[in-house]
Amino acid sequence: MLAQFSSFLDSMGFLHMTLGQAGMILLGLGLVYLAVVKKYEPLLLLPIGFGIILGNMPLANLMAPPADGAVGGLLWYLYQGVDLAIFPPLIFLGIGAMTDFTPLIANPITVLLGAGAQAGIFTSFLGAMYLGFTPAQAGSIGIIGGADGPTAVFLTANLAPELMGPIAVAAHSYMALVPIIQRPVIYLLTSAEERAIEMPKLRSIPQTEKILFPIIITLLVGLIIPQALPLVGMLMLGNLMRESGVVDRLADAAANELTNIVTIFLALTVGATASADRFFTTEFLSILALGLAAFAVSTAAGLLLAKLANWATAGKINPLIGGAGVSAVPQAARVAQQVGKEANPNNYLLMHAMGPNVAGVIGSAVAAGVLWALLG
Repeated sequence: MLAQFSSFLDSMGFLHMTLGQAGMILLGLGLVYLAVVKKYEPLLLLPIGFGIILGNMPLANLMAPPADGAVGGLLWYLYQGVDLAIFPPLIFLGIGAMTDFTPLIANPITVLLGAGAQAGIFTSFLGAMYLGFTPAQAGSIGIIGGADGPTAVFLTANLAPELMGPIAVAAHSYMALVPIIQRPVIYLLTSAEERAIEMPKLRSIPQTEKILFPIIITLLVGLIIPQALPLVGMLMLGNLMRESGVVDRLADAAANELTNIVTIFLALTVGATASADRFFTTEFLSILALGLAAFAVSTAAGLLLAKLANWATAGKINPLIGGAGVSAVPQAARVAQQVGKEANPNNYLLMHAMGPNVAGVIGSAVAAGVLWALLG
């Protein structure tokens, strides 16, 4: 009986918990706190935080691969959607189905703002190379600057899967912290007068243009940068389903049920990869720092380009919409709206900011395709 009791005690997880695992569980609890209490992007932080907790529970082996005929852990099987780069394109399908592209079509100059806001990707790529990361690893780290978690997961799965945990957690966490990260950069680079600028109403877009846009973008990207097509193609398919008006059931399913299910699996398993042995290292701290720098540089580049566009159009562009050029949809556009409203109660920038925001989604996917083509 004593031997059985001793065996039972030995099967308890808390007797085998390491200091690193305890630290990661506290980190997971912190993310859950931010999601529930502070309401910082709960759709991302809550499953990521809980995934960190599950992935670091001693003896649970939820991320263990199958071995010697034994069944693998539950989360390992779900993680194959990440490892095989299946989940990110499905997320893009949902984004396309729920996003209105008309602000981008109505104001084509915002394409440049979205493209310019990818500058942080390439500056952090160079920084990662300087710190000794391989070119493939540096490309995966740099893509964090696009502020697009699914794109970061997609590129890392193809270039540097060994860094998936730190990069995915950093990318999704920074997406959730967009308002906190962007505001200081915005206030540093724009004046109160610039933030108060009201923009003219966008022109009405006929349905023909709305339908042709995703088709044309798919053809252009597919013929020029085919490596970006898994993301851009699914994004455009989702938008075509939305705008065509003939497959409402499919568009609704992609925008709601499918996106919600994939988000749960993606965020939960990304969190579960955050093991203590990967995170409490100088490598992880370097990735965090480079990712934050990439995000800040991308925001700054978008703002500065928008200031230039404001000068070129004789004051018709509010520079705040340039900060929405990072592809955190719609978080970055909401920040532009909130800050603009604070400067001028009559200001309504959300639809204008969605133009560079959508362009940023396309831009980050194209940047990922370029990096994959060059480094893969």
